[in-house]
Amino acid sequence: MRAILAVYDKRGIVDFAKGLSDLGWDLVGTGGTARAIAEAGLPIVEVASYTGSAEMLGGRVKTLHPKVHGGILYRRGHESDEAEVVRYEVPSIDLVASNLYPFIETVNKVDAELAEALEQIDIGGPTMIRAAAKNHPWVLPVVSPDDYPLVLKALSEVDVSQNLRRRLAAKAFRHVAHYDTAVAEYLSARDEPFSEQFTIAATRLEHLRYGENPHQQGAFYRLDSVLNPEAGIGGFKQHHGKAMSYVNVLDADAAFNVVADFEGAAVAIIKHTNPACFATAEGDAVSLSMLYERGLREGDHLSAYGGIVATNKVVDLEFAEALRDVRSPDGGGRMFYEIVIAPDYDEDALEHLKKKSKDLRILSAPLGDPRYPHPEIRSVRGGLLLQDSDVSVETRFEIVSKRKPSEAEGFDIHVGWVISKHVKSNAVVFVKDGVLIGMGAGQPNRVGSAKLCAEQAGKRAKGAVAATDALIPFPDTVEVCADAGCSTVVHTGGSIRDDESIAAANEREISLVVTGVRHFRH
Repeated sequence: MRAILAVYDKRGIVDFAKGLSDLGWDLVGTGGTARAIAEAGLPIVEVASYTGSAEMLGGRVKTLHPKVHGGILYRRGHESDEAEVVRYEVPSIDLVASNLYPFIETVNKVDAELAEALEQIDIGGPTMIRAAAKNHPWVLPVVSPDDYPLVLKALSEVDVSQNLRRRLAAKAFRHVAHYDTAVAEYLSARDEPFSEQFTIAATRLEHLRYGENPHQQGAFYRLDSVLNPEAGIGGFKQHHGKAMSYVNVLDADAAFNVVADFEGAAVAIIKHTNPACFATAEGDAVSLSMLYERGLREGDHLSAYGGIVATNKVVDLEFAEALRDVRSPDGGGRMFYEIVIAPDYDEDALEHLKKKSKDLRILSAPLGDPRYPHPEIRSVRGGLLLQDSDVSVETRFEIVSKRKPSEAEGFDIHVGWVISKHVKSNAVVFVKDGVLIGMGAGQPNRVGSAKLCAEQAGKRAKGAVAATDALIPFPDTVEVCADAGCSTVVHTGGSIRDDESIAAANEREISLVVTGVRHFRH
């Protein structure tokens, strides 16, 4: 029995080679793999000696040889195949252990040049892996060091099951497909994102505790991209707490996305992917703990219980103490949260937060560059929907009413408009002094969402800004917001009834502002 070993990731390769050698296998290796195994005192033949052909073109050609691929691909027991390998003196190769160059890591380096990227496109490796996987009934393809112990155990027994062979072959084809997807993405133009054929490269980060419900299974994958390096929840690190569930990941993503849209310090509390509480301020003069307490006090603290807390700044000890000690504004006990997520934590803040609960999930995640969209993928029955993420954050608005907003209202227009982008459509939010005081989400009509905001905000709505994610099709939404006490309403504009909404705003002496941009979130 003969194995060819040609790996970039050399974790465990020496122990694997020793295990094969102890089982009586002959070993053939390439380049650095062969050197590492030989330096460990194990017998191995360089592939150039095995084929009788020197490596060429700086290593670009070394395993592309009939003695390699004939030995992998011939069908055992097939009369003509058996005759040909005898005629051409091609020994059998019964196992291929190979994994590929780190293409994504290379091209994601700062200032990676095209020539450097092209040199990371492996040719011989994928060809050997595909050949072994194609011929897996007789040849074992092994692409992951994690599988070495399993393979050695199987080889030490009477025979390797066809089930294991199929599993290893499937993993091998996925390994090559992942690699090829990254190369194709790198060579694609950024301004042509919707190619005729679409493939995804992703790596499983962890099995989740369960899916959306306990009777469903779930797993979390990081989207591996050369155009959009890891950012947000895809790059999270867990420091403390229970394992994540499917809903935990969704909510943490929603929470982090809200605060990532703000340059100044911001704190959000999310429940079922909608912001229950939110506060921000211009600049960083206001502390995170103050923003947290303001958002909790003025927002929907009942819904915030059991939610996810997110901030776009490093968590300091003062904020950690507030998260641990501040009680519910209604006079109840301490607030309970499932997750806290932030770009990073001061060491003392992290240690303090860990004392809040053994179950509290404490996550850090890179903010990334919010200017660049990432692909959003959503499954439908029998298909996929693909779109760019909504990274638009408008800062210029058109005032269409007689009344002009004040400077303070201008800040709240921006805050309210951005928050409405992160609320399920039809969305309406009330914001005052940078704080979310009312939120209506997911209603079949926009006026219903406005009524929910008015009920939640109560008297606090006086002088607030109302923002909605799309156009206002009838003036009733403007009327509900104005009657609740709002001084300004901001929406997309563009309805055939805009004149009626403008008239309603003028009649009630409030400001009406349009953005020209829609932010549906279904």
